Amino acid sequence: MTQYYLELSEEESNGISHKFYAITVEDCSVTIQYGRIGTDGSKSISFCATPQEAEKLALKKVNEKKRKGYAEAVKGVRKKRTITRRNIVSQPSTIKTTVPTLWKFSSGSGAFGIFIDQQTCWVGNQAGLVYKLTPEGEIINQYRFGEGVKCIVADTHWIYVGCDDGNVYDLSGKIPRLAYEINEHIDIFWLDIRNGFLGVSDSGGTLTTINYENECQWSAKSAGVSAWMVRCDEDGRIFYGDSKGVSCFDGWGNGTAVWKKSVGNVLFGWLGQEYVYAGMGNDNVTIMTKQGEEKQICRADNAVFSCAASPDEQYIFAGDSYSSLYCFRNTGERLWKLATGCGSAYSMQYLDEKLYIVTTDGFLACIDASEAAIQAAMNGQVMTSREMKAPVKQATLVASDILEAAPVNASGVVLQCIKEGSKLRIKVVSPGYQMWYVQFPRNLRQEGQFYLVDRIEEASTGGFYRVIGNIYAQN
Repeated sequence: MTQYYLELSEEESNGISHKFYAITVEDCSVTIQYGRIGTDGSKSISFCATPQEAEKLALKKVNEKKRKGYAEAVKGVRKKRTITRRNIVSQPSTIKTTVPTLWKFSSGSGAFGIFIDQQTCWVGNQAGLVYKLTPEGEIINQYRFGEGVKCIVADTHWIYVGCDDGNVYDLSGKIPRLAYEINEHIDIFWLDIRNGFLGVSDSGGTLTTINYENECQWSAKSAGVSAWMVRCDEDGRIFYGDSKGVSCFDGWGNGTAVWKKSVGNVLFGWLGQEYVYAGMGNDNVTIMTKQGEEKQICRADNAVFSCAASPDEQYIFAGDSYSSLYCFRNTGERLWKLATGCGSAYSMQYLDEKLYIVTTDGFLACIDASEAAIQAAMNGQVMTSREMKAPVKQATLVASDILEAAPVNASGVVLQCIKEGSKLRIKVVSPGYQMWYVQFPRNLRQEGQFYLVDRIEEASTGGFYRVIGNIYAQN
């Protein structure tokens, strides 16, 4: 068995990044492990025809990394990045009636990450597991990451998973790809993204923005700490909340604060078409206009750890630390309060008269939030729900820097990595496109390499392209 271990420390626009790259050759197998120093990182395994070919592949990879600045090192010298997990002391609900649950899926560990659309349901937990489910709760796919999942966010076609190791992964292709690497000095609390523009809030009360090339645009330090709320909108505004209140920033500009509202300790944030919603430590959901005017307060009985609104913003939902869910009218009137039956809701989303929650007990639950179902529950009619559990044996699908060769006769868009100054950039080779840069994983960039991707799309803000689907090596 042969082992290689390399490290790289480099100055980035948002600080210094420390990474490792390890290769183990055993017989005909080549195991590559890489990531931020102090984490388990991501792992991939390749098999060659002979041990000699395996050693040749390993040396090729090692030399590629050395050309990028990596150097041989001794493992275990550096420390792991700071990680703060959200600690909720979840109490059982004092309400005897439970919500009408259609189905619930047990992920096996407390879950923050959730995204729901018409075709899929996503859940990510603090053990680093992400599950892609059908609308009926059946597993489509599963992924394992080196650290816990902070959140799952969508940006039109793209699904991103933000993890405790500071990495943000793109799950839009068959293999997870590394999309953003957040500086290790940022103790991440929450993430959001619009048009490839990433907003990061942290434990110290700083909001940081990162562009499609993983370059820091600006940072703003607030008066508060524990920033659990960051929400980006299509107009480039960022709504941010911490222990002191809610602020709005000019995201696409230089980070100027547009307004600030001192409403108290914000524990969660939701963004609707018209209004901004803050789940508060003082037992309410505060509703504000996007101009910073307080519109309404929806009063709960305990601290609100999650909230959401229906698309028309007529109904507001909230989850408290006592495993209860609430529904309010936008006038502030409380319509109902029911027990979850599966822990306190870390996060939630509403779609088509269904409320989806992820909980401290590790469940993704689909709740019938129609008026008829809720009324039946309040009248004592109990709904029998289906409960699914994650398989005991977990598949390991992690982000990889090994490119598969393009399938024979595959079609798509051809890209090339070129060097401009000290930076590696990706541009389009196929005819009919602008000479713009392409958002592309930095760990796949190698000067002169051609790539075949399923397709690209112009960012809605213009000025660059984004890859949709799979990425292959084009010879």
